[in-house]
Amino acid sequence: MIRIVNRAEISRTREHLWRTLSVALALCASAVIMALIGYNPLEVYAKILQGSLKSAYRFKETIHKAIPLVTLSLGIAVAFRMKFWNIGAEGQFYLGAFGASLVAFYAPPLSPWILLPLMLLSGFFLGGLWALVPALLKARLGASETLVTLMLNYVALKWISYLQYGPWKDPAASGFPKIAPFPDAAILPQVFGIHAGWLIALALCLVVHVMLSSSKLGYEIDVLGESVATARYAGISVTRVTLIAIMISGGLCGIAGMMQASAIEHSLSEQLSGGLGFTAVITTWLARLSPPVILVVSFLFSVLIQGGSFLQSSLKIPASVSAILQGIILFFVLGGEFFIRYRLVRTGRFIFRPPPARKPKPEVRS
Repeated sequence: MIRIVNRAEISRTREHLWRTLSVALALCASAVIMALIGYNPLEVYAKILQGSLKSAYRFKETIHKAIPLVTLSLGIAVAFRMKFWNIGAEGQFYLGAFGASLVAFYAPPLSPWILLPLMLLSGFFLGGLWALVPALLKARLGASETLVTLMLNYVALKWISYLQYGPWKDPAASGFPKIAPFPDAAILPQVFGIHAGWLIALALCLVVHVMLSSSKLGYEIDVLGESVATARYAGISVTRVTLIAIMISGGLCGIAGMMQASAIEHSLSEQLSGGLGFTAVITTWLARLSPPVILVVSFLFSVLIQGGSFLQSSLKIPASVSAILQGIILFFVLGGEFFIRYRLVRTGRFIFRPPPARKPKPEVRS
């Protein structure tokens, strides 16, 4: 028989070796799968790097994808540290973009220095409010936050679709279902050829890292994630900490939506995200909820996403190949985390013994 037992603490070196081995095995497994479906793995890997890093334009597109991915991952990490499984980053992303659009379309003419911060605050507020819905349902009714946040993604997307095809449809678009572009003052400026969202993402990464590692709120979030009973015993208000943390989590996802709408699309659209909210769940988990590591992992996944798009035009390979790579990497890395935390112990030979035969019941004579 084989039994799973907790592993004693291992050294940092062995942890890094396990994770390096997991990524290496993931790349090998991906190479085997690509070879089986008729592609040269080395050529595919080379094209992914070429399509995401070779030219200034491609590198800029990779950074453009990394900016919302980092911000979304930071928001998810705050909730995950508290063991609140927020799978609703996609919906919070769209509500944040909607909040930014409200300010862009209905605010009076303002300087960009005033309008853009207002859009940022509005995106944070609406993204946070959207995340508070499952938090309140869990606190009051015991509803599963995983299911509620997942379902609210589709509600948010349908709301944006309703606006795009209904009251916000641009009359100047010749019948095409699209929302009017933002005014110039509502567009994020560029810094070194890339929109200023990269500065916001870096600042948020620093703020979240300090908050989680060095603040009272971060300590309360960690204690609450370990045990609700311990948090109550320590005098922590579970409801207050939960609502604040989830508001921050959803608000960060809303900021990602604001930046994408303002800097990339220059408008609101139901194709705004491209599934980044779901990808951010993977990057957050792979980064082990650490903001500095989130930066690295999000950039690497952006390389896969951008390189996957390049595969379509260069090798006529479906862009879904990059999604396969992401899934395989996640599978192997999670497997590596399993062997870091647990080990398999053989407890002895397994001997099959048939159940004892039942004795016939004695007949009862009247």
